[in-house]
Amino acid sequence: MEEEIIKRSLDFIRQTERLKNVLRSAHTSNGRNFSRLLKICVIHDLGEAINGDIPAVEQSGKVNKSNQERADLITLLKSLPNEQREYFLSLWDEYENASSQEARLVKGLDKLETIIQHNQGLNPEDFNYEFNLTYGQKHTETFPLLNSIRKIIDEETKLRANKS
Repeated sequence: MEEEIIKRSLDFIRQTERLKNVLRSAHTSNGRNFSRLLKICVIHDLGEAINGDIPAVEQSGKVNKSNQERADLITLLKSLPNEQREYFLSLWDEYENASSQEARLVKGLDKLETIIQHNQGLNPEDFNYEFNLTYGQKHTETFPLLNSIRKIIDEETKLRANKS
């Protein structure tokens, strides 16, 4: 039963991937009270707005990736009042250091989303799908649900690797 629910949920994630291709034109300003988890989800990639994302397969050995993203986030936050700037930076640090349950969950989900994207993306012919089988494992094995999802995604990775 749980595996079927996970597979259906993964189908949903694959379908909603299309949102990445939609240009967002509206902004919210009504002060919705997002939970800490959602704030961490949003904040953790903001630094990439300046110097871009480093593909997961290229991150190994990139010791300055974290430093660059943090510096870029500080640049983005520069116009905010100190209190807000420090709050957002603390959320980013929390994610980066996986220092809370929420941050560890977001980090695990982020790794799973990357693997799902690799499995359904229009990748180059020489894409290394074997990379997916170890990517982010330490972040997905700490939560039973993430571990269950990971097992299914790993099977999908193996199938995709065999097709290429």
